[in-house]
Amino acid sequence: MQDQENQEVSTPLEETIPVSGAAAAANPGQAGLEEQLSATEAKLAEMHDAFMRAKAEGENIRRRAQEDVSKAHKFAIESFAEAMVPVRDSLEMALKVETPSIESLKEGVEMTLKQLSSAFEKNRLVEIMPQPGEKLDPNKHQAVAVVPAEQEANTVVNVLQKGYMIADRLLRPAIVTAAQAK
Repeated sequence: MQDQENQEVSTPLEETIPVSGAAAAANPGQAGLEEQLSATEAKLAEMHDAFMRAKAEGENIRRRAQEDVSKAHKFAIESFAEAMVPVRDSLEMALKVETPSIESLKEGVEMTLKQLSSAFEKNRLVEIMPQPGEKLDPNKHQAVAVVPAEQEANTVVNVLQKGYMIADRLLRPAIVTAAQAK
């Protein structure tokens, strides 16, 4: 009886022991599992390789983006500086004239102002010049005084200094006087 119990216990154990070589041919289910295991391991290696490549590509993209941002900060003013060089040249040429007449000076200043306006336009530097009576906009105007006026309260009475915006961002508000409430 004890022999039968040993046989019954040993039979399931033999089935779980890995089979190799000639024994695998005798047990075809085991060979299929080994093939499945090697195919899964190959697929795992392929997925790991793809993951590592994607990770490296992500790092390269991040590094390139950081370099681009760094270059953009470093050379952001380059375009504006290129546009300003001719303006400086014109001013220097005006100073070299031996005996300038009032008209030639005025003409030179007007030409230089055109160059400067062109440089501003090219670099999206927009002038803020509110009109008298225009509603006071705290995002674009800075009221330095409130004066009695014959117009609606909180409107522009006088512009003391123009303001400027760069690409929809306020660089300097227009300095104005505003109408006092009646």
